[in-house]
Amino acid sequence: MSSGRRPRTGSPSSALLLAGMIAGFLAGLSGARADAALLRVGEAVLEPVALDALPGFAGDDLAAALATFRATCAQPAAPVLAEAAPKAPSQDLAAACAAAATVPPEGAKGFFLQNFAAYRVLRPARENPAERQAGFLTGYFEPELVGSPVPTPDFTVPALARPDDLVSLEPGETRPGLDPSLRAARRDGEAFRPYPDRAAIEDGALGPRTRPLLWLRDAVDLLVLQVQGSGRIRLPDGRSVRLAYDGRNGRPYTSVARLIVIGGHLPLEGLTLERWTGWLRAHTDVARDLIRRNASYIFFRLDEGAPETGPRGAAGAPLTAGRSLAVDATLWRYGLPFWLDGVLPEPDGGSVPLRRLVIAQDTGSAILGPARGDLYLGTGARAGAVAGLLRDPTRFIVLLPKPDAPGAAP
Repeated sequence: MSSGRRPRTGSPSSALLLAGMIAGFLAGLSGARADAALLRVGEAVLEPVALDALPGFAGDDLAAALATFRATCAQPAAPVLAEAAPKAPSQDLAAACAAAATVPPEGAKGFFLQNFAAYRVLRPARENPAERQAGFLTGYFEPELVGSPVPTPDFTVPALARPDDLVSLEPGETRPGLDPSLRAARRDGEAFRPYPDRAAIEDGALGPRTRPLLWLRDAVDLLVLQVQGSGRIRLPDGRSVRLAYDGRNGRPYTSVARLIVIGGHLPLEGLTLERWTGWLRAHTDVARDLIRRNASYIFFRLDEGAPETGPRGAAGAPLTAGRSLAVDATLWRYGLPFWLDGVLPEPDGGSVPLRRLVIAQDTGSAILGPARGDLYLGTGARAGAVAGLLRDPTRFIVLLPKPDAPGAAP
């Protein structure tokens, strides 16, 4: 209740209060103006930071990042929808790629400093201040599985080749009468229809449109292969072949591991790949239903490439363990460097700091948003153990090409 008394004009308390109010208003106005001037990608604003002042930058293996960057430069550049949005920065890497061609490994640091400017990816709409600065990082890997070129009692689940009526849609591309959220279609004469979901495909909806490439142990091995996007398969004669991603049915992806947690079957804490796949194999009555609730379905091809290199990502370049990042390809161009600042779990417990320059070379149906990434961690069980544990808040700093860098277009 008011006392009815009015403070004297010019009193110290009222002057300080008024000054504080004015300062707060001006600061808010200044902040709003500064925010309006920032570059934007999707829901994020990009805040300039000093690249060479980033903790850990000087000690990183930047030569490895440079080699990964050059591998992406050799691939054709795909269009990026976000570049046409208001206040969107240029992601044109042509000049940087040309400059990288002659840089020796010891010149990697100078190359990145000279050709790129760093921007922290911020999400101002998030209520929690920590969430505004931190994105979310997960990991993926190339599994090593066993299989057979023919069906046997031990190998009963086929890994299917790309069907001949599958039409893959680029980011932002649509077809008349098709739900824009679908990323693939089934060609039916001159028309397009939604592609069958996982359950329908497993029930034989594709008929002769596809064929088995190899036969795997069970539906769990196929799920792991599809979630990771590629894998090495050891055959009974001792040979090892790689199954590589060759398209998907375009249906939304649902994490089976998440369904297991939501259903109360296993806790999120300590949930590793080995644990949730083991649970599925021990509960086959429930497993089939949970797996079929993931409508997304991946098709493969036999990759005859060099076995000592990583699988090829969506950019077309072989992935490099610890240096290749899957990003939202509707927002970011393949080849962009990103500085990650977070933690990397260790398979035996604990974690180590993750401060590393990585290159956007891949994408995934679950990788959505400007501060969302999936780090490729390599081949085999150890890489899989780390990938299964990596799901942590991580700061994302994108390196955008400088318009005034040597050789840049005017």
